[in-house]
Amino acid sequence: MDLTKKTVLFLCTGNSARSILAEAILNNLGQGRFLAYSAGSKPTGAPHPLALEQLESHGIDTGFASSKSWDIFAGPAAPNLDIIFTVCDSAAAEICPYWPGHPMTAHWGIPDPAATLGALAQRQAAFVTAYASLTARIQAFLALDIDSVSPAALKSELIKIGQDTK
Repeated sequence: MDLTKKTVLFLCTGNSARSILAEAILNNLGQGRFLAYSAGSKPTGAPHPLALEQLESHGIDTGFASSKSWDIFAGPAAPNLDIIFTVCDSAAAEICPYWPGHPMTAHWGIPDPAATLGALAQRQAAFVTAYASLTARIQAFLALDIDSVSPAALKSELIKIGQDTK
């Protein structure tokens, strides 16, 4: 990989919670080194209100947030992707579109906060937990010197982050 800005795509099934959180966190913490996007295999059509609430509680503007299909990132007009992270187990198991440029992929499974039932406080707590888990993984990712390691070593590190950082 070269020293230019890296483009990262976070995938989830619904693109309403985890992937949108991850997109926002990386764009916020990445200090211009990365351009993050999110998408879903079966987008819900709108970001989850509690995902937006969680981002706003951290001072992150949510104007970017939309639930969209991963198909827009597989077409000829799509940005050139460097890395794709799946953040839910079902998206990781699905047959993905052809990704132009053959980006590196890794799985960072996070429990779906949108699937949490119960009182509002319980559902909000699930989003706090998802945000914290994604933030820890993204901070570990940002600590990597991705421009100076081999692709194989980077892939290994990305997988390790997904397994170790909870």
